[in-house]
Amino acid sequence: MLAVRGLAGETPAGDTPPAESSASEQPAAPETEAQAAPQAPGDSGGANEPPEPETWMTQVDEFFGEYFVKRIGAVLFFDFWTEHWLGTSVPLVVVWLFGGAVFFTLRMGFINVRGFWHAVRVTRGDFDDPEDAGEVSHFQALASALSATVGLGNIAGVAIAVATGGPGAIFWLILGGLLGMSTKFSECSLGQLYRKVDRDGTVSGGPMHYLRDGLTELGLPRTGLVLATLFAIVCMGGSFGGGCVFQVSQSLEAVRAELLEYDVTLLRDYPWVYGVALMILVGVVIIGGIRRIAATAEKIVPLMCGVYVLAALYILAVNHAMIVPAIGLIFRGAFSPDAVYGGFLGVMVIGIRRAAFSNEAGLGSASIAHAAAKTDEPISEGIVALLEPFIDTVVVCTMTGLVIVVTGVYNNAEFADYIANDKGAPLTAEAFRTAVPWFPWILAGAVCLFAYSTLISWSYYGERCWSHLFGRRTAIVYKFVFLGFVLIGSIVTATNLLNFSDLMILSMAFPNILGVALLSGKVRRALDEYWSRLKAGELEPAKKS
Repeated sequence: MLAVRGLAGETPAGDTPPAESSASEQPAAPETEAQAAPQAPGDSGGANEPPEPETWMTQVDEFFGEYFVKRIGAVLFFDFWTEHWLGTSVPLVVVWLFGGAVFFTLRMGFINVRGFWHAVRVTRGDFDDPEDAGEVSHFQALASALSATVGLGNIAGVAIAVATGGPGAIFWLILGGLLGMSTKFSECSLGQLYRKVDRDGTVSGGPMHYLRDGLTELGLPRTGLVLATLFAIVCMGGSFGGGCVFQVSQSLEAVRAELLEYDVTLLRDYPWVYGVALMILVGVVIIGGIRRIAATAEKIVPLMCGVYVLAALYILAVNHAMIVPAIGLIFRGAFSPDAVYGGFLGVMVIGIRRAAFSNEAGLGSASIAHAAAKTDEPISEGIVALLEPFIDTVVVCTMTGLVIVVTGVYNNAEFADYIANDKGAPLTAEAFRTAVPWFPWILAGAVCLFAYSTLISWSYYGERCWSHLFGRRTAIVYKFVFLGFVLIGSIVTATNLLNFSDLMILSMAFPNILGVALLSGKVRRALDEYWSRLKAGELEPAKKS
């Protein structure tokens, strides 16, 4: 998904926030020689050194941890005491996201299956009309949304899923991605149905609009206003943290770690250099708005996905003899009662949780990007959007999972520390290293591309929410604040502040899924009408007026 702290040894943001309990306890990693060795004089953390004085940042961080992170986390990850009567914890947010995905799949008549090929055709431009209102093409809208979802979670989150849930978690991860396609279709169709197009052609859409205007049509204006405002606030706040600071800090850690292998200490001594460079690169794109973001994303997304998938395919080719046994492990593990991984339910929860938090289906963020697509057929953009979870989860995440399984790093005692401390990205790097020693450099490059693409897309999401609350004329203020957070991400390590922003992103699912469920009848009626015209040949390019 959008942010992963696994690179630095912390918990993947959006994949497993700190308040969440894992489905099964992992044994403590054995103490390494480096950990057991006494520290040299002058090393930080010496037993005889006085503790460092608390800074104002530390005090603010502790305040957020005590009064916000614990309380919000307790709600999002409340498990209805399932750990006692099911043997594994099933958090509320997982039930909400997965339950929504099942509901929308049934409500929309399995549009994730019957609409797949049509989605490919629409994305490649078979039904494009250059005269349609909007700012970007179908492919650019898909690339913009994918640039936010295909991120560090695909590298680190999946590795942790396999390490903690076993190979069987991959099966449930794929299932979660397939069901999430219907959620994406529903929310992105609404993004188009309720979008606003200004006189200058600027488009604004997303949950802020369909929650307010759609629920007003249902006679629930106050509920719609509250949900829309709540969504805008949490999305804007989350864009600064999970969509910005985490991306910078974790991509920095990936590059810094590889440089240190060659005794290059520049980014260790002056991390702000990375922040300034990234701030400039991001600023050049986001100041230009969605058109420039989309133009950049349509180039970066195919590149980063292609490079990563090709590297993964090479590793699978090297280990081709292990592919069939690995697939057998995945299917057996998906339904295994093995207590090591928390039993059948434990494996299922881990896989579904990773899928839901990776592809962002149900958060509503992608509908902001898809609302800007050039089309006069709102349902067609929802059809395009359902490809996102397929590419993000079924393709990219599955590739990572297979690499982790065929190389055997997930149960290698040598990497017990990575597994025990949820260090997913280093675990994936070790899997890559088994094929070619310099492959971790490719991984580091992919991490940087993933982080950069996520930054530019989440800046747009946050800016649309800011404009919704404070007006378009003040949007430039948000952009400069966002760029400031890019620099902050390279120098600040206030954990609770960043965890708080993670929880805000997950909180987007509650107002969004509730609103989309209430408006699902309108989406289904529009889908049926669109599908009947498609089957009658009325939407073919030659016949389209």
